Amino acid sequence: MKNFWKIVMLTVLCVSLLCGVTAMAEADRFQFEKTNLTVFEGNTLELSLIRQGNCAADGELTFVSGRENIATVDENGVVTDIQVTKNGDTAGIADAAVEAMPGRIMAAVKQAGTNNPLILLDEIDKLGQSFKGDPSASLLEVLDPEQNSAFQDHYIDLPFDLSHVLFVTTANDASAIPGPLYDRMDVITLGSYTAEEKFHIASKYLVPKQLKKHGIKAAQLRFTPKALHAIIEDYTREAGVRTLERTIGTICRKVARRIVTEEDFKSYSVKPADLEDLLGPAKFAKDKDERRDEIGLVNGLAWTSVGGELLPIEVAVMNGTGKIQLTGSLGDVMKESATTAITCIRTRAETLGISPDFYAKKDIHIHAPESAVPKDGPSAGIAMATAVTSALCEEPIAHDIAMTGEITLQGRVLPIGGLREKSMAAYKNGMKTVIIPHGNIADLAEVDQVVKDNVRFVPVRRIDEVLPIAMPGLLNRETKPNTPCPEPAHGVQTLRQ
Repeated sequence: MKNFWKIVMLTVLCVSLLCGVTAMAEADRFQFEKTNLTVFEGNTLELSLIRQGNCAADGELTFVSGRENIATVDENGVVTDIQVTKNGDTAGIADAAVEAMPGRIMAAVKQAGTNNPLILLDEIDKLGQSFKGDPSASLLEVLDPEQNSAFQDHYIDLPFDLSHVLFVTTANDASAIPGPLYDRMDVITLGSYTAEEKFHIASKYLVPKQLKKHGIKAAQLRFTPKALHAIIEDYTREAGVRTLERTIGTICRKVARRIVTEEDFKSYSVKPADLEDLLGPAKFAKDKDERRDEIGLVNGLAWTSVGGELLPIEVAVMNGTGKIQLTGSLGDVMKESATTAITCIRTRAETLGISPDFYAKKDIHIHAPESAVPKDGPSAGIAMATAVTSALCEEPIAHDIAMTGEITLQGRVLPIGGLREKSMAAYKNGMKTVIIPHGNIADLAEVDQVVKDNVRFVPVRRIDEVLPIAMPGLLNRETKPNTPCPEPAHGVQTLRQ
């Protein structure tokens, strides 16, 4: 009977802890449904196994990349946050030495008061090497499920079973993780927030938090939705929301001063027109010129660490000797994509009504604006091919169409990554249609609903399906001698969810 009540109490404690973790995550994060489900499924499994007195998730590791401050130290010591900078931090220092001390791992187990705690290893990508040893070697003994059942701390000098411990590690740069350690980790990647997520975080959590911090009542200061969107787009450019919170705090301080100094102050509503007076000129002002269909100008899409971006690509064709020039801080992969795109279009020259010897009599210049920003990746392949075709055929490209996809020599369109962020960038910039690889249809499930409601997605398998969509004028061109006019691709599917 006594054991029965002990199990009941442990069950209540575990459920309460899980509810607390869930509430904290919901208070600090917006969306990431898939990632949260993965994390909480792991927590539920681990907590239930603790309640049963064992740990079936033997040697499991979770690696979280791309976001800081993911976990919090539990006040009861169940979750322990430690940092490892040298070899002695992990395995301890023998008691015969002057600086004798147990390692951080064993100290964390002692602090938690249980042999199966959850231990957080923070910023594991910042391991350093020195004359005191390489911490990655001792961490491998700690994290490897084949070795950690007999981990030996130099201070204790006795084997200790770490196979029941659940280790969670965090990092900002996955490439900096030593290979052997990374190979033993389950990877959960947290991407940057989209603009829509930042808006909800700001309106639901950041604004109330800053109002409370500055002693301002909700009735005294109000942020309109358009003002929050303007702050996000014109004054911040980041993966998280720290700068956004500081910017909101700046506005709160200026309004708080008015509340104190102005006797007749009642309330203030922040509108987009007020931001320049409160925060100064926009730091990241977008090109607000009216877009129009142009020859040789296409809207590509790029993924960055701070979200998706519209990547315009320009192509100019001149009489010359067949030179190809690439500018705009393009990486090696992107340069190869440009060469592949030109070769692909060259194989279709007659079908498209292009002179077959253009490669010998025309110079082609491909440029990606914002030359100071390095660019790389294969996903601009179909955009480059479309821009080259437009310049050679002298057909304008629709200004409200964006596209992303890798291209091959045979004209196949291959899947790309970062569709969620790229589609949000297209939506923010007023694109009505986004051309995507057919292999990315499954990724549409992760795209925000507001984007699906306003953007038409067209999946394609080949470049022959892309060109008539981007340049409707190709279908209306007069057929040149011995040259068939391009036909619309069959089987093109339009998705609007």
